[in-house]
Amino acid sequence: MPRSRTVLIAFLVVTAANLLANATGGGLAFLLTKPLLMPLLAAYLWQASTERAARPDRLVLAGLAFATGGDIALMIDGTYWFLAGMACFLGTHLCYLAAFTRHGAATALRRPPLVAVGLGYAVLTVVALTWMWAGLTDAGLAVPVAGYALALAAMASTATTQGWRVGLGAALFLGSDLLIAAGVAEVAQPPGAPVLVMATYAAGQALIVTGWVARAGTSTGAPTGTPFTPAAAPAAP
Repeated sequence: MPRSRTVLIAFLVVTAANLLANATGGGLAFLLTKPLLMPLLAAYLWQASTERAARPDRLVLAGLAFATGGDIALMIDGTYWFLAGMACFLGTHLCYLAAFTRHGAATALRRPPLVAVGLGYAVLTVVALTWMWAGLTDAGLAVPVAGYALALAAMASTATTQGWRVGLGAALFLGSDLLIAAGVAEVAQPPGAPVLVMATYAAGQALIVTGWVARAGTSTGAPTGTPFTPAAAPAAP
């Protein structure tokens, strides 16, 4: 079995343990598993690239490093730590946005189907912010969350140009963050929200990373980290 697959299985096992901890209130298991998730995905990206005699994409690795910082910050209560976590995840979205743009997203987004996807994400962002604005204002987070939401929508839009897995992963990432924001604004708190947040987040990040590895390996045979040509416009997630 390739080592990259072993690392990916380890990620799935740790994710399952984290979700179980969220569902049962297992504090120690939660504390031990959450900080491991993104480093395991980074290890998978590195190992999978090595197996293809390619370079792991530094922007995606940086995005996963920022996400690790965000995961740790959000484990600590308090507005300061929430803002610190949001700043880290903003770094993740900007790294992904830069990686997708470098690999042809700007050109692909001019195609009619993907223009509609971008507009759809823009409308979703405006509607969500309008819905949550009063609650976010009361929490003193309206402006930073609005700026973060714009970067998140831009990342999700460009992700659709990188294949269905990357696009779907970005959509799940966006959904996870919407659940967090809705809880902070106190406009919605679905049953099992912590499990839903982590499930969509972990699945989203895994799809982005595995989709990126698969796409870089099949598009041109070029090493990961060098430009490859986006496929024909994929369907919106």
